[in-house]
Amino acid sequence: MRDSIRRISVLTRRNLKEILRDPLSLIFTIALPLFLEILFYLIFHKMTAQFEMRYLAPGIVGFAQAFLTLFAGLLISQDRNTAFLTRLYVSRARSHEFIFGYVAALLPIAFTQSILFFLVGGILEPQIISVGMIWGVLISLVTSLFYIGAGILVGSLANEKAVGGLSSIVISGQSILSGMWFPADGLGKGILIAMKTLPFKNATLLVQNCFLGVESATVDFLFPLLILLGYTVGVTVWAILAFRKKMKGE
Repeated sequence: MRDSIRRISVLTRRNLKEILRDPLSLIFTIALPLFLEILFYLIFHKMTAQFEMRYLAPGIVGFAQAFLTLFAGLLISQDRNTAFLTRLYVSRARSHEFIFGYVAALLPIAFTQSILFFLVGGILEPQIISVGMIWGVLISLVTSLFYIGAGILVGSLANEKAVGGLSSIVISGQSILSGMWFPADGLGKGILIAMKTLPFKNATLLVQNCFLGVESATVDFLFPLLILLGYTVGVTVWAILAFRKKMKGE
């Protein structure tokens, strides 16, 4: 166990250095959602409650986390195209250690996103500053694991050219099926069922409910959390198996 943790730690430090070598992608992952948060708040918050910060800030956090799928996918696919992973394949590191090394390196980005978007939201709308904001940051780290896992899966299965297209499915799903840009109550029953069973709206709800509070801990928190964790475990296990297959093939 100690050796495994040490190998994961080494891989994490290496991945962090690799991420910092591409500051433009890192800035884009944070700056674009931040720009949208400020823009949509200034334009629409007086028109509809959907763009008040108690809804918008958590929604933007989920939207930004979807870009981690693209970020993680590109990181792994680029590593696969170099001799780096080929050299590591002959080491004692196992496939799950590689995966956890990528996850640990990407979690600080998710943490930075949440802190920044909530703080900016608090500057624009001070009443959202509360204990719920702290819980929102902590829960957002949990929700980010799904998007990071999805990115690792995409990067393990596809080459660098295909990662963008596959990742856009997750980004589009978060944009359309999370209900962050529009109230979902008026949609058809079939679409509502799909939104409730897919991870995107559940991830957004978990963070939003930290600000809004919950009427029922089971309905408003436990059910969304279990659904999201189910998808997270699924994509992570799939990513480990896909990565292991690539290791054996290469």
